[in-house]
Amino acid sequence: MPKNSKVVKRELDDEVIESVKDLLSNEDSSDDAFKKSELMVDDQEEKDVDVEEGSDVEDERPAWNSKLQYILAQVGFSVGLGNVWRFPYLCQKNGGGAYLVPYLILLLIIGIPLFFLELAVGQRIRRGSIGVWNYISPRLGGIGFASCVVCFFVALYYNVIIGWSLFYFSQSFQHPLPWDQCPLVKNTSHTFVEPECEKSSATTYYWYREALNISSSLSESGGLNWKMTICLLAAWVMVCLAMIKGIQSSGKIMYFSSLFPYVVLLCFLIRGLLLNGSVDGIRHMFTPKLEIMLEPKVWREAATQVFFALGLGFGGVIAFSSYNKRDNNCHFDAVLVSFINFFTSVLATLVVFAVLGFKANIINEKCVIQNSERILKLLKIGNLSQDMIPHHINFSSITAEDYNLVYDIIQKVKEEEFDSLGLKSCQIEDELDKAVQGTGLAFIAFTEAMTHFPASPFWSVMFFLMLVNLGLGSMFGTIEGIITPVVDTFKVRKEILTVICCLVAFFIGLIFVQRSGNYFVTMFDDYSATLPLLIVVILENIAVTRIYGIDKFMEDLKDMLGFSPSQYYYYMWKYVSPLVLLCLLVASIVQMGLSPPGYNAWIEDTATEEFHSYPTWGMIVCISLMVLAILPVPVVFVVRRCNLIDDNSSSLASVSYKRGRIIKEPVNLEGDNTSLIHGKSPSEVPSPNFGKNIYRKQTGSPTLDTAPNGRYGIGYLMADMPDMPESDL
Repeated sequence: MPKNSKVVKRELDDEVIESVKDLLSNEDSSDDAFKKSELMVDDQEEKDVDVEEGSDVEDERPAWNSKLQYILAQVGFSVGLGNVWRFPYLCQKNGGGAYLVPYLILLLIIGIPLFFLELAVGQRIRRGSIGVWNYISPRLGGIGFASCVVCFFVALYYNVIIGWSLFYFSQSFQHPLPWDQCPLVKNTSHTFVEPECEKSSATTYYWYREALNISSSLSESGGLNWKMTICLLAAWVMVCLAMIKGIQSSGKIMYFSSLFPYVVLLCFLIRGLLLNGSVDGIRHMFTPKLEIMLEPKVWREAATQVFFALGLGFGGVIAFSSYNKRDNNCHFDAVLVSFINFFTSVLATLVVFAVLGFKANIINEKCVIQNSERILKLLKIGNLSQDMIPHHINFSSITAEDYNLVYDIIQKVKEEEFDSLGLKSCQIEDELDKAVQGTGLAFIAFTEAMTHFPASPFWSVMFFLMLVNLGLGSMFGTIEGIITPVVDTFKVRKEILTVICCLVAFFIGLIFVQRSGNYFVTMFDDYSATLPLLIVVILENIAVTRIYGIDKFMEDLKDMLGFSPSQYYYYMWKYVSPLVLLCLLVASIVQMGLSPPGYNAWIEDTATEEFHSYPTWGMIVCISLMVLAILPVPVVFVVRRCNLIDDNSSSLASVSYKRGRIIKEPVNLEGDNTSLIHGKSPSEVPSPNFGKNIYRKQTGSPTLDTAPNGRYGIGYLMADMPDMPESDL
């Protein structure tokens, strides 16, 4: 032993003793500073301590101001235009009230479990979609990038729909409404009704000619529609201003954008129930057709609607939940938001069919009057005998029931020559069976019904303002699904990224405000999201249940929630949901293959829609949309598998996030290197008052693996961990 070994040993012992004394003495006096700088997890009686304002942390992660604000954000994202113009159509088409049965079953099988899964991983890891899946498995990091690409594609055309709603909103402040009557055309000799409008209807003409000024095919661009270009710019300005500060700005807007649609829907429901014929519409809607419920197509469409209604795979759900406290009850949130979404769809269906019932009643009355006049003419010229007509029938004030009685009698007596008489059956059910969805429902059928309302401009303003708010709520979540993961991963300023993203999206979105823009909206809606999102969610399920481990994930949920989730979720995540999603993916591919790729073009001469197949370049665009959306998944996998990126320098895995800051973490740690919450190296821990780096352990709780980087992820890396180089990201 060296001569001065005892002296050296004594000095080392003294240093250790001093370190322990410093630690103990600073435990109480520095506790506040410690709370401000690091995450502390205590037993279940204590709560996570968020990063407070004014601390030394350089990059604080924002947090929701209240639980209500967060719930409204998730509701605003999940409840969108599809609840108003897609769900009622599917309900009518697929068996009326019977459609609710497969919808509820699939909501319980794939909807709530997968929504809960996304909420949980976002809240636990506190990152956007890129960071979450890269963290669990770097080889599956492309899932997050694929989500961002899909969000961008959807945002491009979704904001165009908001622009359309803004245009109609701006045109609603006049009486009568501009789509109330067909316009008159004057020439040198006389005045006549616009032929295109006369062949269709006032609302149809206004939509295709005045609003869109639509061309006759996809290949015929026709130049920009400047009215819609200005509306699109206004829509992107609204989104940019609302999102520029992240949830700090958009969260406050949620109080209005998420709640106002419910006020409008309730007002429309009350007003609709007071209209003549509204009960007929609601009765027709919810009369169950049980035989249709057994068809596979009904279950496929119900599963697709459940999937998209909750916004699964977009990354918005993960982004919003990543701003929550770690002990937030995300299971309650998942169930609550899912059922709010469902009951909103039912409420919207009641409103839509109450109004459509009123519209069908008006059309039916016109039909009765026109055909009654036709019968009187046939009686005068002798084609029909007066003896056929019951004595109590008065054609001057005939009811629909009396007309149908006369119609049935004439049909039986004049069976052979009945078709030549030119009489029509006036049934409300026939009008209600004309299924309409999407823009056809919102901008044609519903607008036509509102022209018959007393004070129609008021209801038009309310309706289109509701559509704008529904669209903005979904857009906030969609843009958050892009901004949050990119900011978390690449550490760019959120304000700059938001402005750049909105500017780029606006300029690309100009293709949707050409005269042929409506056809591009249809193309993007059909091909940019459906298959890629299904693949994304299947891979998310695999990443959690197979790569990370379903047992470990259930333990993490128990640690995070304070109670063990039901084993129901264990079996849903591990077996049932992946199987159902795979079946849905196969069914969607088959359906896409059987359906000829094309679009409905508006033909001005005939004033009707005509199906056109996509040209060759259009098919290339459709295929490119699907390939580009899912391409990040195999690219990132190959890059990771072949080690094309140096994991020790610029790897995405070397960036970590914890409770409000971006930190560095060592790559390829031994042991549990896929734990949801990692620690940090001492060189990166800002130490307010400590001379040494420490970590805390849970107190008053059962002995768990609370070592740094352990399964429960609540500790910090010890001082012997080497410093890692700065990430190039």
